Amino acid sequence: MTAKPAFDLSDLDGTSYAYPASKPTLMCFVKEDCETCNLATPVLESFHKAYGETASVWMISQTREGALILKDRHGLTLTILDDSDLKTSFAHQFDIVPALYWCADGENVNQFFEGFVKSEWQAVDAAIAGELSAPQAQIDWASLPDWRPGCGSKHLDPEINDRLRAEADNSPIRARKIEIARADDVAEFMFDQGFSDGLPVVPPTPERVMRMLSGTRRQANEVIAIMPPNMGEATIEKIAINAVMAGCKPEYLPVVIAALEAVCTDEFNIHGVMATTMGASPVLVVNGPIRDRIGMNRGLMALGTGNRANATIGRAVRLAIRNIGGSKPGGTDRSTLGSPMKFTMCFAEDEERSPWAPLHVERGFKAEDSVVTVYAMTSGPVQIVDQESRAPDEIAGTLGLGLESMFLPKYHMMPVDSLLVVCPEHIDTLMRDGPYEKDRLRDRIQEVTMRPLRDMVADDVSGAGMTRAAAAKLSDEQLDNRVPKFAKREHIHMVVAGSDAGKFSSAFHGWVTGPMGSQAVSRKIEET
Repeated sequence: MTAKPAFDLSDLDGTSYAYPASKPTLMCFVKEDCETCNLATPVLESFHKAYGETASVWMISQTREGALILKDRHGLTLTILDDSDLKTSFAHQFDIVPALYWCADGENVNQFFEGFVKSEWQAVDAAIAGELSAPQAQIDWASLPDWRPGCGSKHLDPEINDRLRAEADNSPIRARKIEIARADDVAEFMFDQGFSDGLPVVPPTPERVMRMLSGTRRQANEVIAIMPPNMGEATIEKIAINAVMAGCKPEYLPVVIAALEAVCTDEFNIHGVMATTMGASPVLVVNGPIRDRIGMNRGLMALGTGNRANATIGRAVRLAIRNIGGSKPGGTDRSTLGSPMKFTMCFAEDEERSPWAPLHVERGFKAEDSVVTVYAMTSGPVQIVDQESRAPDEIAGTLGLGLESMFLPKYHMMPVDSLLVVCPEHIDTLMRDGPYEKDRLRDRIQEVTMRPLRDMVADDVSGAGMTRAAAAKLSDEQLDNRVPKFAKREHIHMVVAGSDAGKFSSAFHGWVTGPMGSQAVSRKIEET
């Protein structure tokens, strides 16, 4: 025999009843729209008439309105308790109503069953009569069916259950709860509190956060990183809160977590990325099976609007950086102009359309792994248009010339990453005569962007570039040396995405790379 969780419920007149009780107790949970509960209710009334002087017979209704309906419908005189908040139902953890408990000593459960099986109800009638040394209840058992299935308990409704889990004593939610006055507009309140990126956010109610946490096996209080500039603890719970505000589904949460693990590394340097006046922001590329499982876009409009996963995953990362790390415009975020990438930028690589090894495989992961790679980019996507080239080296040359505009054509030998997103039609042209590997494309980009060093010198057209004083110290031979756009070809990253129609590729322009800047970081996604 075991005891169930203690409770204190009121009847329809406000009188309080507590369990454990001081005398034998029969209690049964019901709801008014359950046909089997309506079948069982007259039986409970008969138990009350037979045993009510020496035992407590309680019918516990899952709604107050339902209690009134049942009372009127069946002419009940037994005690009806109100469990409208469903906390007692939740604590008892049954699945089906009617759910009946017989506690001979008022505390420990001697019998428990769900639904209506006549032999079980007859047995509990005999047990009560035996315990109380009383005649059995006057019930026409022959008129009752042998068996009827019950109904799902109201506390198991997904939205209600999420709320109850969030409010339970063992709830994983530890974040401070903010009470909002009834007259307040929740959306406006979120704006006023500075939680938003400038667009409306979804209020992170406890039930929504609980639902979001179901997207990962990781513990809610686990700290995945200390996030600058405010050195906030990025717990799974706090990340889930920001994912809710961004509009994510629970199945997106593992991607958001992995992305934040990546951006909080020393290599990525999120503090520097978000503080530079140049306006850098993370760009996320997702690879592996999770792309299809959560419905990410890698085709038409892959870098644009219309896909919830793409849009909200990138937004959740930025909201977390803002609300956990404290990087806010006018604070540590000192971007001169900013860019739409400050809202979101996340997309999936079209591995199936690509002739190359997927990005995550190129970076050392297995093909079956799901991986997110983050880049620090200052601008983009910048479109590169070529509808005329028909030869592989021609289209490769176009992509190179498109990248030469990064920052300014006069800036060469740049220690800066770029992310080239090659569209399928340009890929088809590249592969027209056979394989055209990534390194060959990188070399072609470096080749077509070779310019004499003297072209980098400040002049009357543009005062940017190498100063005249520095150029005066170089010989003509040195100034005639040709240099490529990038300091190393490894600074040129590339993936395939976009629709099959349209000869338009795009490029993201990076921030300074290396130990003093930001390096691309990949993290495996822990799928549920």
